Amino acid sequence: MARKKQGTYDSYEKDMFDNPPAGPVGVHRGNRSVAARLSPYVVVIVVAALAGLLAWSVFSGEAAKIRFPWSSSSSTSTSASSSESSLQSETATKEATSTPSETASQTETQGSTESATPSETATAEQTVNKATSVRVINGTGIQGYAAQQAAILQQAGYTSVTADNPSGSTPSATVVWYQNETDLATAQDVANTLGISNVQQVSGIASPIVVVLMS
Repeated sequence: MARKKQGTYDSYEKDMFDNPPAGPVGVHRGNRSVAARLSPYVVVIVVAALAGLLAWSVFSGEAAKIRFPWSSSSSTSTSASSSESSLQSETATKEATSTPSETASQTETQGSTESATPSETATAEQTVNKATSVRVINGTGIQGYAAQQAAILQQAGYTSVTADNPSGSTPSATVVWYQNETDLATAQDVANTLGISNVQQVSGIASPIVVVLMS
């Protein structure tokens, strides 16, 4: 039996595919730029650096200090609440450790401050003014006695002291008169300097402070 002859390339008729265009045939790549060729290496270096930084922050504890925008309010409120709790605990501890005597002393101090009258407060704020005009009237009948008492006041620092004789009615006892409330401290100092215990406020007197000497 005769063997069929196998077909070869030359046994087929020529067609359009047997005349390819000149030049390279098939899939091929063109030359790439330097940036395109180096970009994979740059990406690998950046990723490795970020991974190393993340590992360092985790092991060193710096990662816990990083504050994210969504956690700022919660951390602030937590710190504020902890500070308030600490302050309340300290106050409670002080109140618990305070002795009854200290509590009573504080209560008495508050009570005395609240019970102070306006007149006492005003008196405490007054000061002695030794430039205030002081008139010394001699109602004893002893000649020169008013001048002697005026000299005592001048030695004590008073700069405006005059001695005079009575020109109208006189009180029954030695007294220091003052006209305004602001002269009370000065009138009391004048009385103490001359050894007089009677100090009164009188309106319509000729000087801010008048000393009437009676026998």
